[in-house]
Amino acid sequence: MTKNKFSFLDIVEKIGNFLPHPAMIFVWLILALLISSSICSYFELSVIDPRDKSKEIVIINLLSMESFIRLSTSLVKNFTDFPPLGTVLIAMLGITVAEASGFFGSLIRMLILNAPKKIVTLIVIFVGLISNVASDVGFVVLIPLAAMIFHSLGRHPLAGIAAAFSGVSGGFSANLVISTTDSILSGITTKAAQIIDPNYIVGVEANWYFMCISTFLIAILGYFITEKIVEPRLGTYTNKEVEKSLEQSLSPLEKKALYLALLSIIIYLICIFLAIFPADSALRNQSNGSLVGSPFLKAIIFYIFFFFAIPGIVYGIVTKKFISSDSIINAMSGGMKDMSMVLVIMFFAAQLIALFSWSNIGVFTAIKGALFLESLHIDKGLLLIIFILISACINLMVSSASAQWALTSPIFVPMLMLLGYSPELIQAAYRIGDSSTNIITPLFAYLPIILSVALKYKKDTGIGTIISMMLPYSIAFLIGWSALLYLWVFVFNLPVGPGAALFYSIDNT
Repeated sequence: MTKNKFSFLDIVEKIGNFLPHPAMIFVWLILALLISSSICSYFELSVIDPRDKSKEIVIINLLSMESFIRLSTSLVKNFTDFPPLGTVLIAMLGITVAEASGFFGSLIRMLILNAPKKIVTLIVIFVGLISNVASDVGFVVLIPLAAMIFHSLGRHPLAGIAAAFSGVSGGFSANLVISTTDSILSGITTKAAQIIDPNYIVGVEANWYFMCISTFLIAILGYFITEKIVEPRLGTYTNKEVEKSLEQSLSPLEKKALYLALLSIIIYLICIFLAIFPADSALRNQSNGSLVGSPFLKAIIFYIFFFFAIPGIVYGIVTKKFISSDSIINAMSGGMKDMSMVLVIMFFAAQLIALFSWSNIGVFTAIKGALFLESLHIDKGLLLIIFILISACINLMVSSASAQWALTSPIFVPMLMLLGYSPELIQAAYRIGDSSTNIITPLFAYLPIILSVALKYKKDTGIGTIISMMLPYSIAFLIGWSALLYLWVFVFNLPVGPGAALFYSIDNT
């Protein structure tokens, strides 16, 4: 595909790709953080802790001997405790078995020959949205699979990565069911609301109605951005082997192996369903009998490993790709070789995120932004939109939804309650801002995974490539989602969740 115009996104990519290797970018950011923390500490920058007015949050000098000792003694722990590390490795062990056996290739060929190609993008994004129920699974499973699916269709694999990433992360809060995110955020919001009203309770279902409808909005927006902006800009991805495989139908042996592998998945899922279906199941949350916060969801990567490994093993045995247990172990080992670059990038990313937390620069920035909002005296609808935008900006600095909300909710929730907003509505607005910019922050914990998958298909992929690719999604989601909330509240006056009020009166206390 020939490009005739040099667009804004091309400029973003060109500037971004002047940055060094993805691993080195984290090294340079660490050095910048060390220097900036020293300067901020020298000028004694601090802010009052919103959780305890008697305490101050000060910028810590990361160039001090104390910080050096902390880093040197925590270097290994920072890496081993890095959230995506174990999840990625375990998931990839199962995925490599399914890939090495040929199961993925046959499954994709079958789907391609029988499914309308135009709905693939929509399916990928929608599955990404639903996957946030299971925490990290969307990042470590769906994104590599989406690249593979697009690649097999003869489409650009980076477009598949972008579509999956937009659903998994850009639409992180949207879902058809109540997820762990609802549970975590509602608990934090309740504590913040009780600063104003000691008896106020925010339920886990507080945003369910709004988030259900948001799922369809994000899926539709993501579909059009992928089809009309991202993929046309990426151009044609040529691969003769993929084009040839699309023309080949499955052999009788491959069909037999595929059907048996799919049958093994069905049996596996039935077993899981029977295990979690009883209300008193040990795999459910023992306090309320739900799946939210249950051992099942906490151990979801365990089940994901076998979800891929079992059909992969069945397929490999039937096709004689796996002739012994050694063949399966060798398949896992071969897959781990491809993870070497991921591990290198993760090591430096883990150190940066740990140092960023220790320095208090992120907390300082977040609280200062919240205090600025308090000084504004504007229309209610516009104020809600500004709050979403500020949450989106803060998310670029503190990308963890729960960490950011724990730090800023003691300011935002009481302040906006006094201005007439309900805690449930405030939480819904926060989730829009937090989700929309996940896909463009360089501090996102799973960015190394996204980069590593992209590098497999496009060797010159850099930070700029990813940011320029995801920026249209971020802008579209931020505008479209904010518009939906505005219409929901100020035009249609609909509750954001079961029994959830939109507005709050101080007279109720």
